[in-house]
Amino acid sequence: MGCTHNCSTCSHHCGGAEGEQSKEDFLVKANDLTHVKKMIAVVSGKGGVGKSSVTSMLAVAAQNKGFSSAILDADITGPSIPKAFGIHEKAFGTDSGIYPAMTSSGIEVMSINMLLENETDPVIWRGPVIAGTVKQFWTDVIWQDVDMMFIDMPPGTGDVPLTVFQSLPIDGIIVVTSPQDLVSMVVEKAVKMAEKMFIPVLGIVENMSYFLCPDCNKKHYIFGKSHVNDIAEKYNISNVIKLPINPELARMCDEGLIENYSGSEFDQLLNSVSITD
Repeated sequence: MGCTHNCSTCSHHCGGAEGEQSKEDFLVKANDLTHVKKMIAVVSGKGGVGKSSVTSMLAVAAQNKGFSSAILDADITGPSIPKAFGIHEKAFGTDSGIYPAMTSSGIEVMSINMLLENETDPVIWRGPVIAGTVKQFWTDVIWQDVDMMFIDMPPGTGDVPLTVFQSLPIDGIIVVTSPQDLVSMVVEKAVKMAEKMFIPVLGIVENMSYFLCPDCNKKHYIFGKSHVNDIAEKYNISNVIKLPINPELARMCDEGLIENYSGSEFDQLLNSVSITD
């Protein structure tokens, strides 16, 4: 109880060694047929900031750059990734494991909606069951030859984020936020949690940062001026991306056409992720 997972500052003798070795002890084994090179968690301090749409855009952008990408939808009670890609079929499996859905451009996707009888059925489960399901999306699903896997996390710093950070080999996180002062405060909570778990923050994406008026071509800051650069400077985060309010992008998500997205906003961020075997 109260463990920070930093064994170097701990006086207890619980079988762990240094922080990194202790972290290894929590990792769960992937399916034997899985091959994922980089795993990036997309997190937010609170809901409603467009985390799932950013996750979808990141996967599409990576695929467009020639990387094979995948999305593990860890937002069990609020899954929206399948809708953004127009996926309605159910997952199927063999004795070897469960196979994720494949989008039209080849992005592998696994979400709880693909296991429910009806995709609108609510998931009314307690935290440990939800966390266990997320682990099964790693241990039981066959992810094949993936360069970049993006994990769409539920908001906050609760059971599922802790389970993912401890149990899966996360290479880094991308924090999604919006411009409000209140959101800036909870962003710092997410960044601090990543620090405690020894996971690097690869970048911050400020969604709905401004609206570019099609008539006057001026930027209007609907939710107030941005504070994201101050947070990035405070925590030495070099990649900051500011996305405008984009009705066309919202339409793509609603109609399952997110793969039509062709922006280059994420190029610098994706280029900073080293893909190795």
